[in-house]
Amino acid sequence: MNIKTYFPIFDWGSRYNRQTLTSDLIAAIIVTIMLIPQSLAYALLAGLPPEVGLYASILPLIAYAIFGTSSALAVGPVAVVSLMTATAVGRLAAEGTADYASAAIILALLSGVMLTLMGLFRLGFIANFLSHPVISGFITASGIIIATSQIGGLLGIRTEGHAMPELVMSILGNIGQVNVYTLAVGVVAVALLLWIRLDLKNWLARFGVPKGVATIIVRAGPVLVVFLTMAWSVGMDLGAKGVSLVGQVPQGLPMLSLPGFNLDTIQQLAVPALIISIVGFVESISVAQTLAAKRRERISPNQELIGLGASNIAAGLGGGYPVTGGFARSVVNFDAGAATPAAGAFTAIGIAAATLLLTPFLAILPKATLSATIVIAVLTLVDFSILKRAWSYSKADFAAVAFTLAGTLLLGVEAGISLGVGASILIFLYRSSQPHAAIVGQVPGTEHYRNIKRHQVDTVPGVLSIRVDESLYFANTRYLEDLVINQATANPGLTDVVLMCSAVNTIDMSALESLEAIEHRLADLGVRLHLSEVKGPVMDKLKHTDFLTHLSGSAHLSQHQAITAILAARDPSAPPTDPALRAAQ
Repeated sequence: MNIKTYFPIFDWGSRYNRQTLTSDLIAAIIVTIMLIPQSLAYALLAGLPPEVGLYASILPLIAYAIFGTSSALAVGPVAVVSLMTATAVGRLAAEGTADYASAAIILALLSGVMLTLMGLFRLGFIANFLSHPVISGFITASGIIIATSQIGGLLGIRTEGHAMPELVMSILGNIGQVNVYTLAVGVVAVALLLWIRLDLKNWLARFGVPKGVATIIVRAGPVLVVFLTMAWSVGMDLGAKGVSLVGQVPQGLPMLSLPGFNLDTIQQLAVPALIISIVGFVESISVAQTLAAKRRERISPNQELIGLGASNIAAGLGGGYPVTGGFARSVVNFDAGAATPAAGAFTAIGIAAATLLLTPFLAILPKATLSATIVIAVLTLVDFSILKRAWSYSKADFAAVAFTLAGTLLLGVEAGISLGVGASILIFLYRSSQPHAAIVGQVPGTEHYRNIKRHQVDTVPGVLSIRVDESLYFANTRYLEDLVINQATANPGLTDVVLMCSAVNTIDMSALESLEAIEHRLADLGVRLHLSEVKGPVMDKLKHTDFLTHLSGSAHLSQHQAITAILAARDPSAPPTDPALRAAQ
């Protein structure tokens, strides 16, 4: 461990040169253009004033540049975390109040502290409890909820709730109050954003626009839509026609400050902060590792925890809300040629300049434009193909996806992710409580032993060889005990049982007691118990017990040695060869 371990900036910074500076600056310009409308939109999704999205896109990027390890990850507000923030904070305070903003800041600080501690104590493995099917189901459901929540903004009506039942009911209840001017702005904005995303690059190519220039124009598309609808707002005085506008946005950079803390608020936000931390980390590390693999770079998961933790602490200090690495903007950052995390710091400078210079003009921006921006942005989150793939590959994984998807849609994001994790753990426990175990025999002419149901193999009369394909612990010991005894009682001429332990990585105390019970019950039947292919760490633990001393059989290095030793004990004059093995059958 050295200073570069915890401060990667000293590592890549020592190699920084003019070429990487140019690459980072170009990437920062493109990402800044993309991030401005997204930051404003995601802040509204979180129930916060639009400028808070800009605040959450300044200091966190600088903090990540100091502590992060990915050259392409772009940190900032993202759709799913914004929705989770609104859900968590909305239970404590009314939207638009000072208490609401303070709670969002506290949530960012709690998340930052948790992520940092997880990184310092190397607890990144906690994220493994969120399986890919669970994350896919959760993100798909969140995307649907986010898109539905923006229908009100596109129609000019009020919507409430953070789960589908409440959202649908509020939309239906207020559908008669649709503002046609807001609807027109929303439809036009959605259509333009879709066209920009799907066809603008091809359209520009037909006119001979260079590919690099076309890419920049496409990335700047949402900003162009913002300016277009702002001009529309002024030209037709949309505010006077009932169209909801962003309104006055404070000009200037965020001031470093801390909100008032109280124990009750911290207790109520602790669990949501932990869930946001884990979900954000999983999303961020997945993107970072995918992009790093394309450049053969190395990502340190535990240092990424520290980097994201520092980013969230910076977001809290700068008046923002929880942030994480975003997929879309990180891909843009990567494609634009970002060479180091400094690209994020330059992006922060660009966002800061926008906060100083552009915020006076945002007052005339229709909120329907930001709603359209969110709807188009979350389209990539919705992926129903995971249901089909999970159903065809694993019904258990399908159940985890379905539980997560349904739970999130019906009950909200926190309940949904909790149901998904719970379903995954229950499925794991169920699978491991009934481990796959196969009766094996020798593949003729080899020293390999395979499942008698899958291969043509030789077996020895009076010898039962069982391969256990799972570590042994309290949840599956009874299953193994019943399996062995049932097989033993069903074979009257049985003299030896060999447990092939090549897949057993650990044996806990309950499993040891179960093995002792198997030994005693087989001894009562006049059957010897043997072990084979026990791994070194497992054998080391067994040697500290009396089990091996009282074992009626022996522990053998390989399954073949175990069978050969059993045959040799029956007929000491027979050579321990494969022909002798087959002749004994």
